[in-house]
Amino acid sequence: MPNLKYSRQREAIQDYLASTKEHPTADTVHLNVKKVFPNVSLGTVYRNLSLLTDIGEAIKISTPEGRDRFDGNPAPHNHFYCTNCNCVLDLDLDMTHIHQINEVAAGCFNGVVESSVTMFYGKCGDCI
Repeated sequence: MPNLKYSRQREAIQDYLASTKEHPTADTVHLNVKKVFPNVSLGTVYRNLSLLTDIGEAIKISTPEGRDRFDGNPAPHNHFYCTNCNCVLDLDLDMTHIHQINEVAAGCFNGVVESSVTMFYGKCGDCI
């Protein structure tokens, strides 16, 4: 990939994602970045979120509610989705278990499992 031109707005978006554990929607990112750049458009936020996910600096999480969420932690990890309040939480699972699941999956077809993404569903502690 060619070197990206520096963008203060993209840096603000990335900084916001890195500062929160909330897994915000693009609208929430937009509202927060507007505090620093009042004239930033929602389209600019969407384009930069897409770019950050494409280059591996952020993760896009699709949810059953239909609104994508974004995670500033690109390291491999899993998520929990609360079916009551729609929050998305990080799950710190032992990667040994994930590797075991990947090995089992690899045995089910002729190919190679390079990675996996797992979303767990239920009710969070606040909703129980």
